[in-house]
Amino acid sequence: MRNPIVKIDALESADALDRVTVPIRNRIRALPLGPVRDVLRGRWQGHALHPTLVQVPVGAWSSAALLDLTRGNERAARLLIATGLVAAAPAALSGAVDFAEQFPEHQRVGVVHAAANATAIALYAASLAARTKGRSGRLLGLAGLTAATAGGFLGGHMSFRQAAGVNHSEAIPHLIDASWHPVGYPDQFPRGEVVRRLVGEVPVLLVRDADGPGELHALADRCAHLSGPLSQGRVGDGQVTCPWHGSTFRIADGTCVAGPATAPQPSFDVRLNDGLVEVRLPAAEATP
Repeated sequence: MRNPIVKIDALESADALDRVTVPIRNRIRALPLGPVRDVLRGRWQGHALHPTLVQVPVGAWSSAALLDLTRGNERAARLLIATGLVAAAPAALSGAVDFAEQFPEHQRVGVVHAAANATAIALYAASLAARTKGRSGRLLGLAGLTAATAGGFLGGHMSFRQAAGVNHSEAIPHLIDASWHPVGYPDQFPRGEVVRRLVGEVPVLLVRDADGPGELHALADRCAHLSGPLSQGRVGDGQVTCPWHGSTFRIADGTCVAGPATAPQPSFDVRLNDGLVEVRLPAAEATP
């Protein structure tokens, strides 16, 4: 029997799916969601919202399946299925917003993931309609749960194999020791300009304030969203914007100002020591 992971790997490289994913991505990006977009991304809670929202429809439908298998309360089963259908809408919208800002290989798997979930929704809607008319909708419900399970499997692959939606800067404190690291001389950091340096194997961007005393700030250069090079992004108003997907961070402390990133950027302490600029990552102090 062929390994299912091999089949999914083939799905990731199926360029033909781009004829579907690209138009969908563009339509999602064009939706006039305003600040709701970052709410759906989960920036307010520091990680993706979609995995949280899917718990309601999956839990409701799984519970309905148990009632169906045990010939339990039909009214409760209808209520659970209806609850799952209602909860599926915000879950799907949050997933769509995430989908629109991923790599092509993520989106190829993602569109099949979405298709499986859409099939589950259609089957459960048909099951609910049948039950409302007094007919048995158990087989339709079980088919819907099967489709939702397939969608969940693909969602797990995207999250844990493809690392879509995770914090791509989480490992940085474990890649740098807690000491001070020299990165250059003061005159090598002009006001308002981005300078990129390596601290060990970790790229760091440094920016000196264009106004005031010209304080120097340092952030990890790999965007928390998908490791985009922040040093190649736009700098202004005390913020840096990733050139890949537009995530914006406050230069002074790495706070995420706008998504699709949901986590902050690691921020370094900066000091002048014996004529050299040095940086240190405070979080690295906790590294064993």
